[in-house]
Amino acid sequence: MAIQWYPGHMHKAQKEVREIFNQVDVFIEVLDARIPFSSENPLIAQIRQDKPTIKILNKTDLADPARTQAWQAFLEQEKSVKTLAFNAQQQDKREQIISLIKKMAADKADTVKTIHALIIGIPNVGKSTLINNITGRTIAKTGNEPAVTKNQQRIKLEENITLIDTPGMLWPNIENEHSGYRLAITGGIKETAFELPDIASYAAEFMLAHYPENLKQRYGLEELPVSDIELLEVIGRKRGCLRAGGRVDIDKVSRLFVMEYRDNLFGPVTLETPEMMLEELKQVEVLRLQKEEKKKAREADKAARKARRKRNS
Repeated sequence: MAIQWYPGHMHKAQKEVREIFNQVDVFIEVLDARIPFSSENPLIAQIRQDKPTIKILNKTDLADPARTQAWQAFLEQEKSVKTLAFNAQQQDKREQIISLIKKMAADKADTVKTIHALIIGIPNVGKSTLINNITGRTIAKTGNEPAVTKNQQRIKLEENITLIDTPGMLWPNIENEHSGYRLAITGGIKETAFELPDIASYAAEFMLAHYPENLKQRYGLEELPVSDIELLEVIGRKRGCLRAGGRVDIDKVSRLFVMEYRDNLFGPVTLETPEMMLEELKQVEVLRLQKEEKKKAREADKAARKARRKRNS
């Protein structure tokens, strides 16, 4: 299953970021702590290059603390990157973020020159909530739906620090199928882009493998089914998600399961680890090479047919 969603204003946002690249001193990339890899736009890495970058793992109250720490250690292996764990309930991060911005732009920190910090990220990672928290006032519109911010805006944090906010930016082609599923589970992609039972099955399979005790506690189960479909069937019967004749309504239980994950009713859960990411990137590279080989074979076949037609004419 391929999940693709790339509204026009995201293309515009990417173009605008490239245009102001030379003005930017520090990138602030907001990630969803539940999916630090899948919520990281690979195009942003291309744009920012080796410029100083603060990666903020947002929504840490929804994520597995041990896995958040593992991700911070992994991401900070890159020399130009520092990380910060954050969630909307924290009100004490403003000074820490401002201090980190100044540290990352040390050549301007003690001058009258303005430090331009560009805040960037995919839809629904909580950029607007973060901005409102660190400014202490409601500046950015927030919402539970992806793609709330539509236009670039500039916000003065301090006399010599200006924050540049941008619309959420997805990339046009999500090569890693697992990332597509995880973005859908956490609400990073609008529901019109995917089939809910498919997403719920993926989430159920993951929870069975990684957080079985969370499932037992949430649904009062002593033993867990073996498969994702069986799990959804059991939950459907316990929660009364039934059709005529007593059959489980898969659409209804799928919505319930995904919404309970998003509402943090399973407890803190992180859907990926650095080890999983490295393995999936290998798989993506294999698929990319296979796709390239098929393309070359088609081009060679096309050239051969053209040559035959030319000889026969």
